[in-house]
Parts: sequence; C-alpha cells; structure tokens
Amino acid sequence: MNHLKTAILLAGMTALFMAVGFALGGRGGMMIAFVVAAGMNLFSYWNADKMVLRMYGAREVDERTAPEFVGMVRELARRADLPMPRVFIMDNPQPNAFATGRNPQNAAVAATTGLLQTLTPEEVAGVMAHELAHIKHYDTLTMTITATIAGAISMLANFGLLFGGGNRDNNNPFGFIGTILMVFLAPLAAMLVQMAISRSREYEADRGGAEILGRPMALASALAKISGEAHQVPNYEAEANPATAHMFIINPLSGARMDNLFSTHPAVENRIAALRDLSQRMGGGGFTAPGPAPAQPRRGPWG
Repeated sequence: MNHLKTAILLAGMTALFMAVGFALGGRGGMMIAFVVAAGMNLFSYWNADKMVLRMYGAREVDERTAPEFVGMVRELARRADLPMPRVFIMDNPQPNAFATGRNPQNAAVAATTGLLQTLTPEEVAGVMAHELAHIKHYDTLTMTITATIAGAISMLANFGLLFGGGNRDNNNPFGFIGTILMVFLAPLAAMLVQMAISRSREYEADRGGAEILGRPMALASALAKISGEAHQVPNYEAEANPATAHMFIINPLSGARMDNLFSTHPAVENRIAALRDLSQRMGGGGFTAPGPAPAQPRRGPWG
C-alpha cells in the first residue's frame, strides 16, 4: 500500500509540474525549466551523500576503529541481502541516524555518538536495520526524483514571478488570477507532497527494518528513546540545514512532533503502534516505553 501511495503522489506531483509549466510558459518554457532543474538535482544525486556526510562531520569507521558497531551493520546487511555499506559516526550528542547513497552498491549509514551512547545494542541494531531498509527500498532514489520535480516546480514559479506569468503562445486555461495563485500555491503543494512521500517511506522502513532484525519492539523501544531526547538535545548542523531533516530516523529539528501536513516524519506514537501490531503478528512480546533518559547517558562500546 505504501508503494502504491508513493506512486500516486509522484504521479500527482508530475501532473502539477506539467500544469504549472503549461500555464506559465507553454511547452518550451516547461522543458527549459525542467532541464535546468533536472541538471541541478542530477548533480546532487551523484554527490549528495558526500555533501551530507561532510556537512555533519561524519567520520568513517571500520572493524579496527569501531569493531562492534561495524560488525553489527555487517551482520544486518547480510540478513538483508545487501552489500556492506560504508559506516560513519557523527560526533553529535543528539541520538539519531540516517542512510544515504544513490543505490545499495554506493550506500552509507551514519549514527550519532548520542545514539550509540544512549541506546542498548539491540536498540541500535533496530535503528540500523531501519536505515538498511531505506537502502534496500531505494528510498534515496525516490526522494531524489521528488526533489527534482519539486525543484522544477519552484523554478517555474520563480519564472512566473519574474516574467509576469501567462502563456502568450497558447490560450491560458487558468486566467491571470489563476496563474498568479498557481505561482504561489504550486511550490507549497509540491513541498506537501514531498513530506507525504517521506512519511510513507518511514513507515515502510520501520516495517522492513523490523523484519530484517526479527524484533520489531527493539526498533519501537529505540524510537521512544530517541524521540524523548531528540527535541531536547539540539542538532545545530540540522538546524542550519533543515532540508536534510527528512533523512534522519527521527526529525532532528526542534518541535514539529505532530503527524501533520508540515511534518517530514510520522508521529512516533503512530510508528510504535504499527510496530507493536507487527510484533503481535510475528509472535513478539509487548513493549513498555522507557522513562526519562538519565542526565548523563552511558557510553556504549561503539567507539
């Protein structure tokens, strides 16, 4: 169902792009804007992983520098039937993690020191299984496609503001007022579709990660702990680069905890409920959300 929802949302965004292009510049203007936006996003597609890892000061680790953590990722990748991704650690006190890379053969997973110090080994495994599920589902590719189309829509809207909108070569079916409204509303609509796709992929990665690990409630416990601390411990790099927020397992930005149109992530309570239901169907045990985290989290054996 989530794959179907993603396909429908992508089709809707494509239709929106076509409508904006036709209203503002006819076929020629639409194609020019799309080619420029696609070129920009194609560059990001091939280089985004390096850019994001550098942005967060992530350092690559191996069996020598973080043997237990890397060994865990290797075993999870084997279970998921995936190539071994590159493994990174970010020196950041906020518990969080993300995956990046254009495909499973060129993928990387990154976890913060806060995550490795706060969670139990089983909970860390649940988080990393979630990130591997993103890689397995080609979610980075999906989000790149949506970013390309959304970028093209925003570019067309900017053209409309600069050149007054309107289609001189064809009859404009929207009229002048309709064109002006589209210039302002289309980028907002594209952003909402991007967020909806991101939320859909999070649910799918939760399910996939739980199946890779075989213990859905380990991920549920991790989500509860991370959510309890993520909005209390600031992530200054994420605050400076909010466009990367959708990459993380939990929204790294302050606030925005509700499952609404403007959230890049589903509500944690909804994700835990879905994992609890999956655990019951798999014959797993129950889960009690942990209490407040200690003021000084313990240091884990992850390097």
